[in-house]
Amino acid sequence: MPIKFGTDGWRAVIADEFTFDNVRLCAQGTADYMRETGAAERGLVIGYDTRFASEEFAAAVAEVTTANGIKTTLASRAAPTPAFSFAVTNGGFGGGVVITASHNPGRYNGYKYKSGYGGSAATETVDELEAAVAKVEAHRQVTRMRLKEAADKGLLARFDPQPAYLAHIAKLVDLDAIRRAGLKVVADPMYGAGMGHFPALLSGATTITELHGQRNPLFPGMAQPEPLAHNLAELMAAVPKQSADVGLANDADADRLGVVDERGRFVTTLETFSLLCLHQLEVLGKRGPLVRSITMSSMIDRLGELYGVRVFVEPVGFKYLGPLMVSERALAAGEESGGYAFRGHITERDGIFSGLLLLEMMVKTGKRVSELLDMLVSKVGPYYYHRVDLTYEAKQREAILARVKAARPPAMAGLKVADVDTRDGYRFVLQGGYWALVRFSGTEPLLRTYAEADSPQRVEKLLQELRTLAGA
Repeated sequence: MPIKFGTDGWRAVIADEFTFDNVRLCAQGTADYMRETGAAERGLVIGYDTRFASEEFAAAVAEVTTANGIKTTLASRAAPTPAFSFAVTNGGFGGGVVITASHNPGRYNGYKYKSGYGGSAATETVDELEAAVAKVEAHRQVTRMRLKEAADKGLLARFDPQPAYLAHIAKLVDLDAIRRAGLKVVADPMYGAGMGHFPALLSGATTITELHGQRNPLFPGMAQPEPLAHNLAELMAAVPKQSADVGLANDADADRLGVVDERGRFVTTLETFSLLCLHQLEVLGKRGPLVRSITMSSMIDRLGELYGVRVFVEPVGFKYLGPLMVSERALAAGEESGGYAFRGHITERDGIFSGLLLLEMMVKTGKRVSELLDMLVSKVGPYYYHRVDLTYEAKQREAILARVKAARPPAMAGLKVADVDTRDGYRFVLQGGYWALVRFSGTEPLLRTYAEADSPQRVEKLLQELRTLAGA
């Protein structure tokens, strides 16, 4: 099966499609692409997460890139993907490769390419990279070099990605104020690359308890290492049990953030990004455009109206959001998956930095998370949201797509359908600024259904109507 890059990179099941041979094919294609575009002259960063054999797959990439004459800097330890994105920009490298499958189940691993600006590769770059990989797949000729030989020739260096990354994000928030506040935080890195980062940043008056802070590529007890409510039962129980102020969770490569309030309630990703945008606009007094994915909350649009800033809406994936964030000097960008980026940092999702921003908001307002949510509602009104992922057989995909494409309901859950946005799936825009959307996942065999409305009951009604409409 041809190697295809989805929403963010290529992901596949380990030992099925994700093999050392296929990873080397990707690496050769990357080397060819970087040479053709001139990016190779600035060198390459390679990082990896805590999944099964990630460090070995990263080493396999380095064997190929160094053999192609590209000076390669290889991580000496697993770290969050945003740490490697920062390493690209901080070191002036031409690009980066991260071995990670992000939030996918443990049987997966993946290959992400980061452009020279440190963010997810834009669609044009992905197309060119895919074409380069396809050429390599056709003739299957890969050049390799032993890493010791590469080091002896000055083509390979090793580095610890953590210190510079932590020092950088510590400068972007009022870390002293957070530490002095004496907050009690429960962190859940979900056995992933974010382990140890909140404790390292917040040591002092802040009390940090870490759940699942050891490497386990099986991610036991979780459907997948994605910081959503159904995977965070232990965190949701631990926060009120420990009388903690907040729970912060990261996915396996720590570019996403999940939040649990002091009562043990999961704060939806739409609420979290809306809070962080409110922090930028109201608490910090900053101004600039906001960029959101098509699956992100209409609360962002309302904040844009209230604070007089423009809001851009893009398809799912930072390969769309990141480049626009650069061109428009956007204040923030966010997607429903829990990935958020902010001006002054990297043009990429960062779950660790996003967590620090939430703590800063708590400290500067003197409010607990539930009180911050009340503050948000007082500004934009009530919004409720839920997402349901449905599995399907590959042979059903075209039939599902045909049914959704043909559907033109005049109303859904009692709300008039004002428009249908087809840029990424089918988003039914409803009266009152509410919406319902159905789209295929870009990384897994899932049909995702989403809805945001003025009550939980209407949200569930919308989701049921989407399932019926799709026949899934």
